[in-house]
Amino acid sequence: MTQQDFIPFQEEKKATSGEVTWQSPSNIALVKYWGKLENQIPANPSISFTLDHCRSTTTLKFSPKKEISTKDSFDFKFFFEGKEKEDFKPKILKFFERIETYCPYLKEYQFEIYSENSFPHSSGIASSASGMSALALCVMSLEREIFPDIEEAYFNKKASFLARLGSGSASRSIEGPLVVWGEHENIKNSTDLYGEKFPYQVHEIFKNYQDSILLVDKGEKQVSSTVGHDLMHGHPFAEVRFKQAEDNLSKLIPVLESGDLSEFIKIVESEALSLHAMMMSSQPYFILMKPNTLEIINKIWSYREKTGIPVCFTLDAGANVHVLYPDNHRTEILEFIKNELVVYCQNGHYICDQVGDGAKKL
Repeated sequence: MTQQDFIPFQEEKKATSGEVTWQSPSNIALVKYWGKLENQIPANPSISFTLDHCRSTTTLKFSPKKEISTKDSFDFKFFFEGKEKEDFKPKILKFFERIETYCPYLKEYQFEIYSENSFPHSSGIASSASGMSALALCVMSLEREIFPDIEEAYFNKKASFLARLGSGSASRSIEGPLVVWGEHENIKNSTDLYGEKFPYQVHEIFKNYQDSILLVDKGEKQVSSTVGHDLMHGHPFAEVRFKQAEDNLSKLIPVLESGDLSEFIKIVESEALSLHAMMMSSQPYFILMKPNTLEIINKIWSYREKTGIPVCFTLDAGANVHVLYPDNHRTEILEFIKNELVVYCQNGHYICDQVGDGAKKL
């Protein structure tokens, strides 16, 4: 599909007042994207596990404006975890401005947006991914009121397309369990415009994979992902990094089919460290890992070598550590976390999550 396919052309049916609620998960990239082109196009493809428990719940209340003029602006209020948040509004406004071409009806309605997370905001658990995908799905539910003949496949593709314009990684949160975003020569139907479900066979071991997220630092990141992506322009290692991600995604295709956990671990951990290496070698340079992040990584390496249990880590653009492991080792790994890793978590907090199937309408 092209961008033009997401511009409505049917006759519009006016929606009455109403509300819709979507719950959308975060996701954790196995092959990372870092760096983007204009219009939220990724500089390299990525693939992620869709999570299950880490999610945003967003309600969109809408009512038609009594009068509409060509000078009308977007009319909305935004509430986060029960409180009106003026400082969040610029991001929502930018999102509406970016999607207006594809959702030209938005200025015809007044909105109240209510959102909450099941995990700490802005701490490297991709809260923008779950939040923006949930909002995009709410907008698509309104669109279905206006254009009732929308098919399910189109609904999901356009929701992912819209979500991408709010937050790149949000494009990967609509469906699950594995989603590819970004064009890749070895993955059919992959595209820069929206996330696509991984189209090939996946070994049973990955279908209920576990992700325990160790909250090393629950505060706001020192450098936003948006700023970090921009620093890839002119980065001395950018082109090599983009090629590395392409190659790692190619290598992951047979690994996901065979269940080769040794190769899976090599790719996933290398990707996590490469992401942070790009941050540390940009100009200006920055470090989002904390001392306790490194302590946890070394503990995981030591435990894996000692026990032979295929546990590994990955990182998003933050200090928190995602501990990935097969479900059949859940008991041992949770004991390991309680006995050796929880001491490195802020206030002893961690979240037990697993691979999920995508967003749900409530």
